[in-house]
Amino acid sequence: MAEPTEPGSGIGRLYRQLRRLLIGPPLRTAQEAHERLTKTKALAILSSDAISSTAYATEEILLILVLAGAAAYGYVIPIGLAIAALLVIVGFSYRQTIFAYPQGGGSYIVTKDNLGTGPALVAGTSLLIDYTLTVAVSISSGVAAITSAAPGLKPYRVEIAVLAILALVIGNLRGIRESGSLFAVPTYLFIAGMAILIPLGIGAAWFGLFEPHPASHPVPPAQQGITLFLILRAFSSGCTALTGVEAISDGVPAFQPPEAKNAARTLGWMVAILGSLFLGITVLSYHFHLTPSEDQTILSQLARTVVDDSPFYLYIQATTAGILFLAANTSFADFPRLASFMARDRYLPTQFRYRGDRLAFSNGIIALGLAAAVLVVVFHANVNALIPLYAVGVFTAFTLSQASMTYRWWRREPPGRHRTIGMLINGTGAAVTGIVTLIIIATKFLSGAWIVICIQPLLIWLLTRIHRHYERVAAQLAVPAEPAASERPSWPGPLAAVVPIAGYNRATIRALDFAREITGDVTAVHVTSDPAEAEQLRQQWRDAKLDLPLVIIESPYRELVGPLLAYIEQLHAEKGDTLMVVVPEFVPAHLYELPLHNQTAWRLRTALWTHPGIIVTTVPYHVSS
Repeated sequence: MAEPTEPGSGIGRLYRQLRRLLIGPPLRTAQEAHERLTKTKALAILSSDAISSTAYATEEILLILVLAGAAAYGYVIPIGLAIAALLVIVGFSYRQTIFAYPQGGGSYIVTKDNLGTGPALVAGTSLLIDYTLTVAVSISSGVAAITSAAPGLKPYRVEIAVLAILALVIGNLRGIRESGSLFAVPTYLFIAGMAILIPLGIGAAWFGLFEPHPASHPVPPAQQGITLFLILRAFSSGCTALTGVEAISDGVPAFQPPEAKNAARTLGWMVAILGSLFLGITVLSYHFHLTPSEDQTILSQLARTVVDDSPFYLYIQATTAGILFLAANTSFADFPRLASFMARDRYLPTQFRYRGDRLAFSNGIIALGLAAAVLVVVFHANVNALIPLYAVGVFTAFTLSQASMTYRWWRREPPGRHRTIGMLINGTGAAVTGIVTLIIIATKFLSGAWIVICIQPLLIWLLTRIHRHYERVAAQLAVPAEPAASERPSWPGPLAAVVPIAGYNRATIRALDFAREITGDVTAVHVTSDPAEAEQLRQQWRDAKLDLPLVIIESPYRELVGPLLAYIEQLHAEKGDTLMVVVPEFVPAHLYELPLHNQTAWRLRTALWTHPGIIVTTVPYHVSS
């Protein structure tokens, strides 16, 4: 007999057809190896977040510097160089992590392995928050790119953002390899566009190849003087350029063999591309003296300055919007995987642990999409409102990961040159990212970072409660290897059954027969508010010569479930031990006929499922069409 793989019912077939239409046919577990990513696709999927941040990182620096007027513009290039140096340090540090943890070395795993559970939960929750914010910020920034080119769409930015998140959810539910094929093209189109735009800008700025058209947005009057705190604020805002750098070390198992080597090479390419694009945009923005505007992004101003309103400008805006929308895909690749690791350790619901039909972690993808959509709606898809919440989590995770790697070198590796170099690289990464974390907290606390700092302890508390629940359940369900007779699981005692009935019919007879096959102690119960109806049922019971007790409960307030529950609880108290409630259930032939029935069986199951010692089972009676 062939193993059944397709549902036979009409509802089951309809559900399966809808799933196949949206996410494609299911994949066998054996096909997982074929779903691995090449370096080309991995760069698009796992680097789109980091590379796309070049579209708004420079603008975030300038938004802070303009508070001190035009005189502060001279600091944008030193800040950009400092961020680029930080990128190189973090990149080298994560390269060490990739080879140390080829099975996937995200901050949660590395920290748990070296520093223990408490710091690991800090790292894990930091990343869960950051991945969610990444989706909200990237999508909102993509909408800003669209509304810069088409201002008429600005009133609909929230709706556009939610639709984009929905498209990403569906795309990722289709599986890793297919989502890579879908999302690789916009990433490479953006990189190609910027590889043309930046040299053109350099040619116009320093070599006079053609006349630029600088955007004319006046610098607002200075609101404060140039202070160290202002410069640190601008630096912390620009550090959003590094969000997503960890993604490749998280996703090492998704690469084709040799996984670690391919991941390390992809990380190197990502750092080179990200650093080049970020510095290029920053230097050109400084040279052309571009000013942040509510109506137009800095990248849009730069493109207009270099190529005016030519078709290439529209190309830049379209590819920028595309990669910003798809930058969220990095989170959709890493959030579900991190959630599966934490679910495996019993800190998240077990549903996050398992892969779906297309070998993707479907529950994690859906949860991330819902959380990001809520953020987009609450903050009205406003990038500037979301940015202060951003980067706290990712740099906390950076610091813990690199501190863990430093401890790992010291504890596990034998003394020597290799150990010294490893400790130097990761120790430098931990120190630098730790300082940046403190700067971000100090400079962004009142702007919104306090929200993340307050939410994180609550999230950690929730995860520990989930873990305690699973540990308690596992302890109660565990069976000793050689249990004594008194410890051997057994049925808790004599079984009695009660059958709630709506009347005397075929469904009632089937349920009563089922109950009598299980136990000889069966009671039928009927709730009514009509004495004449009750007498008619008693007469039918006598005519059928049923040798089972029939209890009729009068309900003066015409309530059904309440009196029934009261009787079942009273009977359970009298009988003791275990009581089975056998509920007859009508199953209509068509889905649209369900509202025509009062769903008493479902209501009763819902009310009784928390009662220990009461077993609820339904006996369906299928009504033919």
